[in-house]
Amino acid sequence: MIGLLGFVGIWGLGRWRGWGEWWLLAAAGWWAFVMVMHLPMAAENPVALVLGGNFPAWLVFGLLGAVILGYRELLRAVRRRTVEDPAPVAAPGTFREAELERYARHILLREIGGPGQKRLKAGRVLVVGAGGLGSPALLYLAGSGVGTIGVIDADIVESTNLQRQVIHTDARIGMPKVFSAEVAMKALNPFIEVRPYNRKLSEENAGELIADYDLVLDGTDDFDTRYLVNRACVAAGVPLISGALTQWEGQVSLFDPARGGPCYACVFPVRPSPELVPTCAEAGVAAPLPGIIGAMMAMEAVKHLTGAGETLAGRLMIHDALYGETRVIGVKKRADCPVCGGAGPRSEGA
Repeated sequence: MIGLLGFVGIWGLGRWRGWGEWWLLAAAGWWAFVMVMHLPMAAENPVALVLGGNFPAWLVFGLLGAVILGYRELLRAVRRRTVEDPAPVAAPGTFREAELERYARHILLREIGGPGQKRLKAGRVLVVGAGGLGSPALLYLAGSGVGTIGVIDADIVESTNLQRQVIHTDARIGMPKVFSAEVAMKALNPFIEVRPYNRKLSEENAGELIADYDLVLDGTDDFDTRYLVNRACVAAGVPLISGALTQWEGQVSLFDPARGGPCYACVFPVRPSPELVPTCAEAGVAAPLPGIIGAMMAMEAVKHLTGAGETLAGRLMIHDALYGETRVIGVKKRADCPVCGGAGPRSEGA
């Protein structure tokens, strides 16, 4: 017992006096002394009786302590190596091994491949609204490997949102939607950058914010914001993918007047009467419908960024979920549009 108390005393004194690693030498010296006192030829040594234990027990104790100290030193060596020689960070436009495995199904597609996945990684997409349309769009943009995803929304998660806003959870009720979305997106793909903007898009911040992105997805449910997003996108020359829905029907289009297409105001020049387009809170909405339309918006974003296939630029897709019908109609630029009427196709160097 006295022998064990000696170890405890040496350790406590070393911590108190700040001996650093010197207490190990003191402990080793104490153990050696105890072992000598318990040598078989000194079994009847009164000092050994006072120290307690026996030779085999103290031998095992010493070996166990050596194993523990050795394991600790091994961990320290590994940590030092990690700090001094960290794992290489992927250079811009290149992929870590884990990313190549993650995006393998994209890379296998002839229309996307490695070059297309690199364009996704370099892409910067802003999603306006983290609600019904924004939720699936954000998740699929994150899963697709879009490198930088911004999301702007001033609302908090409410229980009524969870019927269709699949990026949020019951545990995050009361959390700002942009931070809830960030949690879900980073959990899905830790290799992307998420920029949450917990504020309302306004005339004061829209221009500067949108100009920092390559593409904007608008999933808001009020016309004031839609027209604001359109004006800012036209001014910055940034393409806009706009989605809308009500009850059982949704629509999607890509507006890119800088490259000869119409803008949102060309197709919807007059704000409709509120009773003709009630909000989801007023008229209701089928839960899967925002998922369908939001996923289509993300698909259009992937196509636009990679150059795959034909986008909905100059076309408006209308989906009727109640009767399982989808139709696409052509839409054209209006020369007298007060927002983009003077905008023509941009040159590649613009």
